[in-house]
Amino acid sequence: MSIVINQLVNGLQSGSIYALVALGYSMVYGIILLLNFAHGDIIMVGAYAAWMCMVNFQCHPIVSMIIAIVTSMVLGVVIEKVAYTPLRSAPRLSLLITAIGISFLLENGFQLIFGAGAKTVPSMITGSDIVLGGVHLSFPAVVTIVVSLIAMGVLTFLVQKTRLGKAMRAVSEDMGAAQLMGISLNKTISFTFAMGSALAGIASVLYLCSYPQATPTMGSMLGLKAFVAAVLGGIGSIPGAMIGGFLIGIVEALVSAVGLTVWRDGVVFAILIVVLLVKPTGILGKPVQEKV
Repeated sequence: MSIVINQLVNGLQSGSIYALVALGYSMVYGIILLLNFAHGDIIMVGAYAAWMCMVNFQCHPIVSMIIAIVTSMVLGVVIEKVAYTPLRSAPRLSLLITAIGISFLLENGFQLIFGAGAKTVPSMITGSDIVLGGVHLSFPAVVTIVVSLIAMGVLTFLVQKTRLGKAMRAVSEDMGAAQLMGISLNKTISFTFAMGSALAGIASVLYLCSYPQATPTMGSMLGLKAFVAAVLGGIGSIPGAMIGGFLIGIVEALVSAVGLTVWRDGVVFAILIVVLLVKPTGILGKPVQEKV
C-alpha cells in the first residue's frame, strides 16, 4: 500500500506541473482559438532565468523564483504582441505555424547563447521528508502539489470573480459582442497571456525543485504532454485542464511502477489518439455546433 501511495504522490507531483502548463494552453485557446505551442518553451526561459539569478548573481532562492515567474509573464505578453497580434485576423493555420516558429526560435536561440549542455540549478526548496503512517513523502513533491492547488485556486478566483476574468469569459463566448459592450480586446488577450505565462513560470520553478537542470529543449516534451492533458480534460476548459494534468501524471507514474518506464511517453500520446477518436471534446469539453 505504501508503494501505491508513493506512486500516486509522484503522479500528482508531475501531474500538477502538467496541469499548470495545460491551463495556459486552455486559457489561450479559449480566447483566440490558438494552440500556443511556444508555451512549453516559456518554461525553459523561466528555468534559465532562475539559474542565472542563483548562479551568476547569487540571488536568494525566493528572489530567483519571483524573477523566473515575472520573466515568463513578460515573455508571454511580448510574444503575443510581436508575433500573434499582427496575425489576429489571419487564418488560424498562420497563427499555428507562427507559434511553432517561435518555439524553434526560443529553443535554438538559447542553445546558441548557453550551449546544449544542461545547467545545474542549485536547490531552491529544502526540507525533510514527511512521514504519514509509514509512508515517506518527499518534501518537493508535497510543495509542488500544494503550490499548484493554490495557483489553480487563485486562477479560478481571478476568472470567476474579477472584472478582467469576466471580460475573458465574455471574449471567449463572443468576441464581437464583447467588443460592442466596451470590453478592450487587446487588454483582455494580453491579460490572458500574462496569466498563462505566469503559470508556466510557476511550473518551471516547481519542475526545477524536482529536476534541478535547465536545458534548451526541456520545455518541448513537457509542453506536448501538457497539451495532451488539455485535450484530455477538454481544451478551453480550466477545470478540465486541471483534471487532465493530474490524470496524465498518475498514468505516467503507474506505467513506471509496473516496469514500463521506456513506454511512458508512448502511453501518453496513445491516450491523445484514443481521446481524439472516442471523445474529441475531452472530459469536460462542450461540443460545438456550427450553423450550416
